[in-house]
Amino acid sequence: MPFTIDSARSIFPETLTADAVPATIARFSQLSAEDQLALIWFAYLEMGKTITIAAPGAASMVLAEPTLNQIKQKSFQEQTQVMCDLANRADAPISRTYASWSANIKLGFWYQLGQWMEQGTVAPIPEGYRLSANASAVLQAIRNLDPGQQITVLRNAVVDMGFDPSKLDSYKKVTEPIVPPQQMSQRTSVAIQGVDNQTVLSYMNYMNANDFDALIKLFTDDGALQPPFQRPIIGKDAVYRFFREECQNLKLLPEQGVSEPTEEGYTQIKVTGKVQTPWFGAGVGMNMAWRFLLNPENKIYFVAIDLLASPKELLNLAR
Repeated sequence: MPFTIDSARSIFPETLTADAVPATIARFSQLSAEDQLALIWFAYLEMGKTITIAAPGAASMVLAEPTLNQIKQKSFQEQTQVMCDLANRADAPISRTYASWSANIKLGFWYQLGQWMEQGTVAPIPEGYRLSANASAVLQAIRNLDPGQQITVLRNAVVDMGFDPSKLDSYKKVTEPIVPPQQMSQRTSVAIQGVDNQTVLSYMNYMNANDFDALIKLFTDDGALQPPFQRPIIGKDAVYRFFREECQNLKLLPEQGVSEPTEEGYTQIKVTGKVQTPWFGAGVGMNMAWRFLLNPENKIYFVAIDLLASPKELLNLAR
């Protein structure tokens, strides 16, 4: 076999990813809990002027509601302590509950806390609070990112909070109910300039239709998917679980691509375009690349999803 998962990761090596995103997340993680919370709050208020954050789905809020109600009943001092525990990844009851939630439930949780902080129901950042020099520098770094990169930083910042789930004695992930696939009559088909490969087109169409049962059949048994800034997820079962937990209601808008034959009948295909998330809808399109490696049977052996460094990278398809 000409490829391993590690060697497959190097296809289209000229792809320039948004390295500022993991760098900014790393700087954020070094801040104190108080500065992390204040920075999220300031960024939330600032982004709200230019980016419309969509209300979370009802399912996400139902699953977070008991914990939110616990917090709502606490004093401001206790509420602040809960949020600091989350930022510190402390071993505390609410931090343990939070650790079991999917990313969408965590985002819904912070969305509601932000609403309540604006209303004064939950402890706000004290009036006149000033960020530390380090936190101010991180906030400026976030301002310098494009909107798709900004929401990625802030999403990852809150998703990584809470107690470390690997340290829990028993861990069962809590996720929203799976959205049924769209009816065939409601589905649309993408067109990609420069790419007519049916597997790649089907990948985009099935993802947009939430048809993960059909989507996973496009992969080899030992196939892998590499999300942005993460290690590859290997094997159909693990990839299928990722689709169901992390990819519901995404809208993929591929624009153009290039297809090349490679070793022993394999094909490598790079597609660039945008992705809209249910949290920000059509207001923010993240600039993305998909790097596919297909085996001789036209099955997906590997696909990497990259958040691109800049909009001009959408046009970077040269070898």
